[in-house]
Amino acid sequence: SSRQKRGGMLGPAQKLDAVSRLINPAIGDALSDVLAVVTVMAVENISVTDLAGMYEDMPSCMTKVLVKDRSLVRTTVDETAVTEPSGLQPIILDLVSTVENGRSFVRPSGTEDCVRVYAEGASQALADKLADDVGKQVALLLS
Repeated sequence: SSRQKRGGMLGPAQKLDAVSRLINPAIGDALSDVLAVVTVMAVENISVTDLAGMYEDMPSCMTKVLVKDRSLVRTTVDETAVTEPSGLQPIILDLVSTVENGRSFVRPSGTEDCVRVYAEGASQALADKLADDVGKQVALLLS
């Protein structure tokens, strides 16, 4: 019944859906991320020691590119892909494909006239270079 589901008898898919609504995986709001992790740990009976053994931090770099009009950059709802300008996402994907364990996305800042650039790589040097390369492309397209 719907009352049982509200009382904590959700199935695995409903639990995952409920937790996913707490966070934005693209920007990583710290408070909601902690709440989501603590919730999953409680539901799955995972200790802090168990959790520490599951996690490996990837080298990453976050930077920003100053632009005249940040509203020119539009993203998917989860902010992991650029939809406008249309040529930017293919460029990002090409750059990512050259980096071991590479991942990168950009999004317009909510508070500044800039575009935030996030990048990961197998090493800090690779993450830094990927962020720099993506940032240069953002600057070229938006200047």
